[in-house]
Amino acid sequence: MATRDEFFQHIEAGYTTKGDSIILGAAMLDGEAITDAHVKIPLKTLNRHGLIAGATGTGKTKTLQVLAENLSEKGIPVLLMDLKGDLSGLAQPSPGHPKIDERHTKIGLPFEPKAFPVEILSLSKQDGVKLRATVSEFGPVLLSRILDLSDTQEGIVSVVFKYCDDNKLPLLDLKDFKKVLQYATGAGKAEFTKDYGRISSSSTGAILRKIIELEQQGADLFFGEKSFDVEDLTRVDENGRGYINILRLTDIQDRPKLFSTFMLSLLAEIYSTFPEQGDSDRPELILFIDEAHLIFNEASKALLDQIESIVKLIRSKGIGLYFVTQNPTDVPNEVLSQLGLKVQHALRAFTARDRKAIKLTAENYPISDYYDTKEVLTALGIGEALVSALDEKGRPTPLAATLLRAPMSRMDVLTETELNTVIGTSKLVKKYGETIDRESAYEILNEKIELAEAEAEKEKKAPRKTSRSKASTRQNPIIKVLTSATFIRGVLGVLKKVMR
Repeated sequence: MATRDEFFQHIEAGYTTKGDSIILGAAMLDGEAITDAHVKIPLKTLNRHGLIAGATGTGKTKTLQVLAENLSEKGIPVLLMDLKGDLSGLAQPSPGHPKIDERHTKIGLPFEPKAFPVEILSLSKQDGVKLRATVSEFGPVLLSRILDLSDTQEGIVSVVFKYCDDNKLPLLDLKDFKKVLQYATGAGKAEFTKDYGRISSSSTGAILRKIIELEQQGADLFFGEKSFDVEDLTRVDENGRGYINILRLTDIQDRPKLFSTFMLSLLAEIYSTFPEQGDSDRPELILFIDEAHLIFNEASKALLDQIESIVKLIRSKGIGLYFVTQNPTDVPNEVLSQLGLKVQHALRAFTARDRKAIKLTAENYPISDYYDTKEVLTALGIGEALVSALDEKGRPTPLAATLLRAPMSRMDVLTETELNTVIGTSKLVKKYGETIDRESAYEILNEKIELAEAEAEKEKKAPRKTSRSKASTRQNPIIKVLTSATFIRGVLGVLKKVMR
């Protein structure tokens, strides 16, 4: 049986950091917190990604809130995906509570209520900074992945992009893309066939149906201008605190295709834009993806492959991804294996399937001399979690059942008035508030089609010229003979040339 002193030394040795770090809480032994046995996460390893998991009501959202607050205090910007609408309280200080004071006394940390710099973002018609991207910025490969196209269909998408590049047709929104597809098998069929090969109308029809499906989930609001500059996610306020960017997604929970479209485009844009950081002492940006199963459950194999590739590569840009979900099995193993920090709240064993999931979860954590991991997973209380992280050298830290600190900001949503104040004072709302619909492929092709139709109509209405000579040859046999002779000479002349 380990003594409290031995356990304290075990935690101190495993979580000592030379550089800057975040304190999550105090380690627990036999269900009791060991004061000052702080569980620390080095800033240096926060770009190694992470997982916050646990059953409903165990405190996942509050853990996310604590991490976001402490990152902001260290000058590290954060992007939060808020699907339940309960994170806006970060903009107001906590009102405090005797139970919070009691918790922090056990942890050995003072509690100080604070508000944090917050930016409210939106993908839909909700108020906030509008996030948009153009179809051109997506590119043919990413767009094909989102639409889950076949190889043949993906080739057609590439041809469409090439045609638009060659003819200087801006692809800004989905109506631009649909117009080019329709043009390729309609009025512009001959043009496409000549320069790019024949395009099947059945294939373009299938692609159009996929686009309509995406539009029905609200993607028509996302595609367009003014494009969002991902550099605006990395702002700090006048006090050096990183902005906490909260993306409100409460109205798209039933539209996972739009959510995964946005996430993949955002990660791809960040990866292509941000410079390589190498082995940096602190991350550039941390993203928390709440209800992460929405990305993975509806994703095609091609889309999953794309996500897995980006997860593996993006940490070199100083970007950390943190998935928040009820069960670790919601996240594919290929992604799970890339995660450095795991904060596992309680799991409930109501069914045989639950018990199997708990067993699998326990096997993903380091073996501990102080815990029976399977037993602890079902015994954790609200605001308690098993924590496994990486130290500054990239080695796994000791497994620690942890009494987590309380959020410094409000653990509730903003009122309508408070929310309007945050949005009304935002510089980014003004920057991205205007919807721009400049001339693009849709308008240019429509004009081209109209001109062609007008020209065709003009030719159709023009009186046909009837040759007087033809009319007179019927009456004048001499002219008829001369004309025939001329014709025969011409033909014979050709024949002579051929015979020579």
